[in-house]
Amino acid sequence: MDLTLTEEQRTFRQVARDFLDAEVLPYRRDWDRAESVDLAIIPKLAEMGFFGLTIPEEYGGVGGDYITYCLGMEELGRADSSIRGIVSVSMGLFGKPILDFGTEEQKRTILREIATGEKMGCFGLTEPGNGSDPAGLTTRAVRSGDDYIINGQKIFITNGSWAHYCLVFARTGGPGPKGVSAFIVPVDTPGFERREVHGKLGLRGQATSEIFLDDVRVPASALLGNEGQGFAIAMASLDKGRVSVAAGCVGIIQGCLEEAVKYSKERRQFGRPIASFQLIQEMISEISVDADAARLLTWRAAALVEAHQPFSVEASKAKLFASEAAVKAANLAMQVFGGYGFIDEYPAQKYLRDARVMTLYEGTSQIQKLLIGRAETGVNAFV
Repeated sequence: MDLTLTEEQRTFRQVARDFLDAEVLPYRRDWDRAESVDLAIIPKLAEMGFFGLTIPEEYGGVGGDYITYCLGMEELGRADSSIRGIVSVSMGLFGKPILDFGTEEQKRTILREIATGEKMGCFGLTEPGNGSDPAGLTTRAVRSGDDYIINGQKIFITNGSWAHYCLVFARTGGPGPKGVSAFIVPVDTPGFERREVHGKLGLRGQATSEIFLDDVRVPASALLGNEGQGFAIAMASLDKGRVSVAAGCVGIIQGCLEEAVKYSKERRQFGRPIASFQLIQEMISEISVDADAARLLTWRAAALVEAHQPFSVEASKAKLFASEAAVKAANLAMQVFGGYGFIDEYPAQKYLRDARVMTLYEGTSQIQKLLIGRAETGVNAFV
């Protein structure tokens, strides 16, 4: 389904797919087992321009529109959602806030390092006691002369163990969203400690970490935007991040479709390919329809971003539908594969494990429903 794509976008998608088929697909099972991708893939992804999508060339990026960005995230999600998360967090959740809210100096130095893949970033918002309620975060930054001193703890931070910078959200004022600020913190700053989280159900290849900040001193120039603007920066970042997650989920659904079709033509039962069985075709057709529906919802949100129009509700709809559809698609693919879907010789089980977290991070499905419900009714269910 690409009738609306330009020739340039189609070419990019094919080039991205060919690259990922050669550089990721042969290794994703081993990376999953090892609970870490081979970091040698990072400069290769950078050379392909993945870390610079939608970032202007003057800041080290490759430019491009948001539909192209979604095509990249879809192909990454199809190949390995761990890789998509690495790229999306470093370039998206960390890099784009600098593009949108940073000083010219921050853009020409830190953003350039991120867009070229020279360095990586992570997004330090979630805390052990504050996930769906980021306005209640307890990490605190206290002004001390020309510096800020940060104390607190973060959890479930993608790229946390590999990143060179962390965008840390901390309380500089009173309770509530207006008391939150954002800081770009180099991870080698004294007092900054990170511990990797192991034993995850899915996304095993990417580093997920817990971060501890013990009297971490940063200069006032580390502030991103203005003091008290941190919550707004976080919410704007998550809105765009949901478009990325939705696109990655489209990739999971597409991967499930392609693998289920391929296997159903090869697997024979009762003397014929199982693709000829009506109930197998039913499951495959459901995956196919959901792939198209999720893709269209995602492209709509991306088109609004590109047009500089409000898109937060559309991003929530895309993320909600695509993430839930990805879980459904992976379950159906598992059913097509039967017992073979339960072992990691085949990708169905990995798609299922990776899809499950998509309904949780960057806003759970329940949070998306409340955001959509508020938009429809005008009634805020959060208070």
